[in-house]
Amino acid sequence: MNQVDTVVIESGKKTLIYRNISDNIIHCTCGVTGSIIKPSPLGIEPPASGVFQYDRTNHFHIFGNGTLKAEINRKTGKTYWSHSGSGKLLFEETDRELYEIPVYQHTTKGEAPEIKRVKTVDGERIFINNLVQEEVRTAYRGKLWFEWQRDEKLHGLGQGEEGIYDYKGSVQYLYQHNMRVPFPVLISDRGYGLLFDCGSLMTFNDDKRGSYVYFDTVDQLSYYIVYGPDFDQIIKGIRKLSGRAPMLPKWSFGYIQSKEAYHTQKELLDVVKEYRNRNIPIDGIVQDWNTWEEGKWGNKLLDKSRYPDFPGAVKDLHEKNVHVMVSVWPNMDPSTENHKEFLDKGLLLHDLSTYDAFNPKARAVYYKQLKEELIAAGVDAWWCDSTEPFCGPDWKGSFRREAWERFLLVGEEHKKYLDPAKANLYGKYHAKGIYENQRKENHNKRVLNLTRSGYAGSQAYGTVLWSGDITATWETLKLQMKEGLNFCMSGHPYWTLDVGGFFVVKDNWRKRGCNSSNDPEPKWFWQGGYEQGVDDRAYRELYVRWLQFSLFLPMFRSHGTDTPREIWNFGERGTMFYDEIERCIRLRYKLMPYTYSLAGRVMLQDYTMLRSLLFDFPEDETAKGISSQFMYGDSILVCPVTEPMYYEAENIPLERERTWRCYLPLSCGWYDFWTGNYYEGGQWILAEAPINKIPVFVREGAIIPMEQGLHFADEVVDTPFEFHIYEGKDGSFQLYEDSGDGYDYEKGIYNLIPVSWDDKKRELSLGKSRHSFPQSIKGRSCVIRTSGGREMFFSYDGTETTVSLS
Repeated sequence: MNQVDTVVIESGKKTLIYRNISDNIIHCTCGVTGSIIKPSPLGIEPPASGVFQYDRTNHFHIFGNGTLKAEINRKTGKTYWSHSGSGKLLFEETDRELYEIPVYQHTTKGEAPEIKRVKTVDGERIFINNLVQEEVRTAYRGKLWFEWQRDEKLHGLGQGEEGIYDYKGSVQYLYQHNMRVPFPVLISDRGYGLLFDCGSLMTFNDDKRGSYVYFDTVDQLSYYIVYGPDFDQIIKGIRKLSGRAPMLPKWSFGYIQSKEAYHTQKELLDVVKEYRNRNIPIDGIVQDWNTWEEGKWGNKLLDKSRYPDFPGAVKDLHEKNVHVMVSVWPNMDPSTENHKEFLDKGLLLHDLSTYDAFNPKARAVYYKQLKEELIAAGVDAWWCDSTEPFCGPDWKGSFRREAWERFLLVGEEHKKYLDPAKANLYGKYHAKGIYENQRKENHNKRVLNLTRSGYAGSQAYGTVLWSGDITATWETLKLQMKEGLNFCMSGHPYWTLDVGGFFVVKDNWRKRGCNSSNDPEPKWFWQGGYEQGVDDRAYRELYVRWLQFSLFLPMFRSHGTDTPREIWNFGERGTMFYDEIERCIRLRYKLMPYTYSLAGRVMLQDYTMLRSLLFDFPEDETAKGISSQFMYGDSILVCPVTEPMYYEAENIPLERERTWRCYLPLSCGWYDFWTGNYYEGGQWILAEAPINKIPVFVREGAIIPMEQGLHFADEVVDTPFEFHIYEGKDGSFQLYEDSGDGYDYEKGIYNLIPVSWDDKKRELSLGKSRHSFPQSIKGRSCVIRTSGGREMFFSYDGTETTVSLS
């Protein structure tokens, strides 16, 4: 048995190269014999560490440090991957294919461009009518063929629209589009994941034609196999390769109010003032598009007639402890000052509208333009909209085209203006530019970028992805839950959506937003179910249930068009919808210590907050197939209600039982979060589900830290800090604390306080606290509240402390 760093195998006209990355990761490359290994499209540069054991017999046997084993049949070329410790088969690679193709760029060949400006629901687009194809190099189309195990479940691939939870037996097109965020990641319930090192359009196919992943434009087939076997280890491996997620500012985990659109600085100020007057917590206000002067699409200079003193407005909002997020776009109208600067410097893509985010010089210019008025005014965060950035050809018409047709239509539009090998990468590089340039200049403000497009590695740039312009229907809510779970199983920890759906009306076109209230033409995507908007109690019910679901997402944000979203539009205090919206917002803040500690684990341990049940209950066959429930952290089980119980559209009352069927996974008992009732795991139950109660359960042995009375994330309050103990098993929790903003945590300036519960002794123990922060529990009065109804007050001075309830 030979030990070598890298195994190279000649197989026909192809060269296979295997590199050991770590104990549980192997890199596989397949290229045309004689070609050199190309740079990674994802920017992965892992060193070869450790060795392979290589045995050249009738089969090739390659062992990766005792974890992964590849057995290659010399005659058939099939590769059998298994876990070398148990000999357990993971999957089979049945073939690898590469087909040489020409690669084109599209230019006007020196002629004056024929520019067509189009105003769409999704913003202004510019098309160049006289582009000419010019061959610039050759590359390859590629296929990796697989044979999966019987009953194997496959997840990941980012976020689509269809709500497919298990991709076995389906076809999925991976291209950037409004409501689509592809990730080149597959993760299997058999304990492994695949990261495809590819930036082009892709297709996952599993049907009678075979099981394969198709790559539109590559220089080689390059992919990583990551063994877990648990999902947290797989995600950790994916982030090790593609990039680890930094801390987001603490305020980003509070409540964020948005809509399409506030039109003046006065509107922003008035909305925040009303929330504060009503004593309802809020941490962020979002300024959507059209801050520029009329006709100057995408300009990062403000319309002074509507924003006469934006620095003063931001200062006023900051004094109320509310942060400001502003929508910015990568494309600009030719009439704008920002566009002229990019054009003069030759830093535009060939649509002559979108800046070239792949060029570091262009990224620097983009950030400079952000600084001129927005950063100078004190803007806290970015809403990077339309970062696909080409989807215009499909964002029109009265009917949805076939899936393959949309893939070709939108994908080919990307390939007109981007190198086809980078067709899925624009949003990632756009985020990279904002993150890296802001980090160079400001150590005290964390980057927060809510963006509509991303890819493997986007998590390293302070991004939160949202699911695009979805419709207000119960079916959409069901589908979105599946999409969010698959997105987080693709390696990115931060996902959110538009609470209540973006599009609310359908036929009532006069109520449309997005400057479309004078356009009676039906739109395939404008398919909301509530023509009266917020005046329909049926929509209010949907909105509340959506908000209850969003309460347990990494970002808690209301947004949409057609109808207003602020709480006072849903009634007044004392009415059921208003009261539940307020209660949801307050519960989000009550859970802030728990949520922020989960974010600390994301940064420190590559953790996942929004968790498919596969993360925590892989041995529970029932739980593995459930996509209608999820874990928020590893202690809280969330079972969103996704059917109406009170009203149908047009204010028609419903009479039905207000209960919801919930599955409680095996391996532990569960407490009802609201009543404290205890249930054994491994059973379905019928939970009470009135409008003021989303079914939520807490795992036996859990420790949930809570804070009372917050009105914003960083508020210092004098109420006792609470530890809620769910008895029956020993438990532990790591309470994370830092300054809430800035990057001092990278220097180790944070607290990770171990908290443990000894169920037999009925003792709670806290470890040391090294640092003091304004909201730290060090020096605070604390209280233990148990599921059995016991209560104990104590003080914590930052030293090891044990409190006995015996």
